[in-house]
Amino acid sequence: MRVVVVGALYGALAVGLGAIGAHALDSNFVPQDSEIFEKAVFYQLIHAIAMVAIGGLKGHVLPILLGAASWAFGLGVLLFSGSLYLMALGGPAEAMYVTPVGGVLLLIGWLIVAVASARRI
Repeated sequence: MRVVVVGALYGALAVGLGAIGAHALDSNFVPQDSEIFEKAVFYQLIHAIAMVAIGGLKGHVLPILLGAASWAFGLGVLLFSGSLYLMALGGPAEAMYVTPVGGVLLLIGWLIVAVASARRI
């Protein structure tokens, strides 16, 4: 059930970062940076929910595939949202090269969940 713990922590972090972005950082952001930050929070929160849901599916679908999906989501959120946070907060421009890698990992995670679930139908 570690995936549930990680998903829940990602969810809590997304809510906290969303609040910080909305209240503490909003006046310092140019509109583009604010949109990037909001996108990072959104994707992090959606995948946190997905990770918690995967924890609930473990007894119903192939656990090894769900474990792989969990890792893909976990690393995908770290790379995708993490690189967007860096860019929004004025980090190195090279962070943009990490974003697509994280996005591909998120996509792979969803495809693994689909395959794992389809095999049990």
